[in-house]
Amino acid sequence: FCVGLLIGSWILSGTVPTMIYYSLLILDPAIFYAASCGICALVSLSIGSSWTVAGTIGIALIGAAGGLGVSMEVTAGAIISGAYFGDKLSPLSETTNLAPAVAGTDLFSHIGHMLWTTIPSIVIALILFTLMGLNIDADTVSTDLELTMKLIRDSFTIHPIMLLPVLTLLIMANKKFPPVPTILAGALLAVLLALVFQRAAVLALAGDTQNVFLAYFRGVWQTLFDGFSLNSGNATLDDLMTRGGMSSMLNTVWLILCAMIFGAVMDHTGLLKCLVNYALSFVNSTGSLIATTLLTCIGANLITSDQYISVVLPGRMYKLEFQNHNLDMKNLSRTLEDAGTITSPLIPWNTCGAYMASTLGVATFAYLPYCFFNLINPVIAAIYGFLNFKIVPADRTATDAIPAS
Repeated sequence: FCVGLLIGSWILSGTVPTMIYYSLLILDPAIFYAASCGICALVSLSIGSSWTVAGTIGIALIGAAGGLGVSMEVTAGAIISGAYFGDKLSPLSETTNLAPAVAGTDLFSHIGHMLWTTIPSIVIALILFTLMGLNIDADTVSTDLELTMKLIRDSFTIHPIMLLPVLTLLIMANKKFPPVPTILAGALLAVLLALVFQRAAVLALAGDTQNVFLAYFRGVWQTLFDGFSLNSGNATLDDLMTRGGMSSMLNTVWLILCAMIFGAVMDHTGLLKCLVNYALSFVNSTGSLIATTLLTCIGANLITSDQYISVVLPGRMYKLEFQNHNLDMKNLSRTLEDAGTITSPLIPWNTCGAYMASTLGVATFAYLPYCFFNLINPVIAAIYGFLNFKIVPADRTATDAIPAS
C-alpha cells in the first residue's frame, strides 16, 4: 500500500514526469536499455529494495521508453535485471541478510562470495542490452518526441527541485531508516511539492473548486488512495501517468496473501519436504548438489509463490547436505540467492512477479525473455558447481585462520 501511495504522490508532484522528461532529454535510444539497467542497479544497490526501485525509477523509465518509442517489454526486463542485481548484493536488502542467516555464515563473506556469480551475470546482461539498443532502427524511434516533451511541460512543472523526494528516499534508505517511514517521508515531501508547484493538477483532480482548501485536500487524497489520473489529450502519455494509489495495490496484496497461505500449507503438510527428499536421491556430487539446490529454489518460487520461502526452505533442508559434502556455508547462501532471490519476478503468480507486472504495466511473460540477469545468473551458478570453480571447502576458512608459526 505504501508503494502505491508513493507512486501516486510522485506523479502528482511532478517527480516522475521530471525524471521522464530528463531521461528523454539525455538518454540516447541506442544506450537506453543498458542505461536503464545500470541506473536501476545503482539505485537498488544504494537502497536495497527492488520493489521501491521499480515503483519509482522504473515507472519513469517505462514512461521514457514510451516517449522514445522503444520496447517497453525490453525496458521492463532491463529495469528488473538492474533492480534485482542491487537487491541481491546490497547489505540493506532483506534477502541479502536472510540467506546468510539461514545458511549460518556472515553477511560480508556472503556478499563477497556472491560477486563471483553476480558480476559476470550483470556484465553479460549489459552487453546484451547494449547490442539490443544498437539494433534499434532510428526510423522506428518515435517522431513525436518533441510533442511528448511539450505535453509533459504543459501538464507539469518540470524542475530539478522535483527530484527532492528521490534524494530523500536515497538518503533515508542509506541511513537505514525502516522502509515504511522512508516511503511515507518521500510521499509527504512529494505532496508538499504538489501543493506548491502543481496546484492546477491538484485542483483538476478535485473537480469542484468552490472551496479551494477542500479541493486541495480532495485532490491529494484522491491521488493517494485511487492514484493519479491525467487527461492531456495524448493517449500514450495519459496511460503512462494514470497509475498509483493505495487501491491499485489491492489485487497484488490479495494475490500475495493467497500465495503465502498456499506456501504455508505446502510447507506445514510436509509436501515440499517430500519433493526435496526425492530430489536429494539424485545428488552424488558437488555439482549435482548445487544444481538441485538451484532447482529447488526455483521450484519453491513456483509452488509457494513467495521469495522468502524460496530462500528459507531450501536453506534449512540442504544445510546438512552441504556439511556432508564438506562445503563452506557461504556456498549455500550464495546458491540460495542465485536462484531464490532473482527468479521470483519471473513467475506471474509469485508475489514479486505480480508486483512487477502491475507496477510496470507489462505482463510477466512479456518481460520474462528480457530479464537477462535473472535468467543468466542461475546458469552460471550451476556451471560453477559442476566445474567446482569458486566452490569453497568447509575447512579452508579454518586453515587460513591458523597463524604461521
